[in-house]
Amino acid sequence: MKLTPTRRQLMVGAAATLALPAYIRRTNAQSVVRVAAVHGSPVENAWNSRIHLAFQEAASAGAIEYEFSEGVAPTDYPRAMAEYADAGAQLVWGESYAVEREAREVAADYPDTAFLMGSSGGAQGDNFGVFGTRNHEAAYLAGMLAGQMSETGTFGSVGGYPIPEVNMVINAFRAGVTEVNPDATFLNGFIGAWFDPARAKEAGIAQIDAGADILFGERIGTADAAEERGIKAIGSLIDYTPRYPGTVFANAIWNYGPTIEAIVADLQAGNPVGRDYTEFSFMSYGGNELIFDAAQVPADALPVMEAKQAAVVAGEFEVPMDGEEPA
Repeated sequence: MKLTPTRRQLMVGAAATLALPAYIRRTNAQSVVRVAAVHGSPVENAWNSRIHLAFQEAASAGAIEYEFSEGVAPTDYPRAMAEYADAGAQLVWGESYAVEREAREVAADYPDTAFLMGSSGGAQGDNFGVFGTRNHEAAYLAGMLAGQMSETGTFGSVGGYPIPEVNMVINAFRAGVTEVNPDATFLNGFIGAWFDPARAKEAGIAQIDAGADILFGERIGTADAAEERGIKAIGSLIDYTPRYPGTVFANAIWNYGPTIEAIVADLQAGNPVGRDYTEFSFMSYGGNELIFDAAQVPADALPVMEAKQAAVVAGEFEVPMDGEEPA
């Protein structure tokens, strides 16, 4: 039996559509999502570069239109968010760690715009989604390799700020080392900046002078110290091996593409985006991975790491998520 909608039903349907947030109506009307990103650091910064690359790839695939600002100071950040919303962006992406309250206020002022923010807090309303960085699983696996390669048994790490996401990846690296080297000792330093390679190098050299013979570089510049002093290093977020051949033997890679795919799918489906998208950074979604230079890694170090990696992907082993500041 064919049902013919009444005029009242059509009017109700139209009214329901108009009641949707404007970003959902616009997305339903067109398949390509207009994205504007506000980067607090230069897009060459490791963390930002992974997000920037993933947005560029999504734009090349025709899924989004992408524009961005970089090096935006905290004092200008809320204004930049609001300007993009005023200009018609359907999704404003950002990093609200330094401007948490202000970013949420902007989102509340623009309920018809979707926001996705790197944040240590939770989602807010229907239009303020959040995500956290999760390459801790790959960092754990890198630690398992490092734990079998060190001669001194002392491992260093250099981070930006002691926020949970940074603490988590450093602690995961340490846990991986400890699994195969229970007697390991650790050094750590925070440089108080997201992008200061010179300061990261200085912190790395201090740890080498204190006995570390493998460094975990959560910040760019750490591998410069390792290269200068002739020791090994591990990169975080991006692949540093081509830049530091013979020095960086492994990298805990973060892939942001699955997160973009998830929120674009929600926008296109007309779903609220006020949710936590962190899960899409996990290894089971392809959100992080370990890559390494087999020529620099002893063959006998691989089997135990590869077995653990298979367990992580299969959901049989959960890498500890410790957000406490490492000593």
